[in-house]
Amino acid sequence: MTSLAGVPLARIINAVLVIAVVVVSASLHEFGHAYAAWRCGDPTAAEQGRLTINPAAHVDPFGSVLLPLILSLAGGVTLAYAKPVPYDPRRLRDRRRDEVIVAVAGPAMNLIQAIVGAVAFRIAAPHLVPLGNAGTWAARVLLMYVSVNVSLMLFNLIPLPPLDGSKILMPLFKGEALRRYYQVQRYAMPIMLVLLFVLPEYLGIDPVGAFVGGIGGQILDLLLGA
Repeated sequence: MTSLAGVPLARIINAVLVIAVVVVSASLHEFGHAYAAWRCGDPTAAEQGRLTINPAAHVDPFGSVLLPLILSLAGGVTLAYAKPVPYDPRRLRDRRRDEVIVAVAGPAMNLIQAIVGAVAFRIAAPHLVPLGNAGTWAARVLLMYVSVNVSLMLFNLIPLPPLDGSKILMPLFKGEALRRYYQVQRYAMPIMLVLLFVLPEYLGIDPVGAFVGGIGGQILDLLLGA
């Protein structure tokens, strides 16, 4: 059997692997937030069982499974998210500084994972070639791990809630600018749906894919020595 419901079997296997990699990567992303908040004085995430690398505590059914599945089967850029880690800004030692630290910690964890994956690939690659198909799939998973983490890092830096980029930018706004930013946040989800699905599908314009794919490609080249 080379296809299932008209979808090539290789693409289905690839999508399943993408989901597995996303679950691990997104869980570590959220753990990064929880750990940063804990170190900055806020134990809220720990109290709610989120200071863990266990995927069961972090996976969002749509953002961690369905969204990357749809995009992977469509052959698009891998984008995903997990359940946001709860934190109480009032319990942070320095709210203005620590909110940024907590927000940056997630994408930083993805960058660390990408670097670790790239190093593992460059070390293992020469030894995987003699293994035939098994070696090919192992290399593919390592490359996927690097690529997914770069994509998650960039995607989460987009300044729209609930993504981390919104929290990183927020301390930069004051007064009227902050009020207007809060107004924009009310429409964050519709805006995200338009950016992810409506524009690419009906107008052939994919700003998120261009951002993640363009900058992500350069980062991948740097990490993998292409």
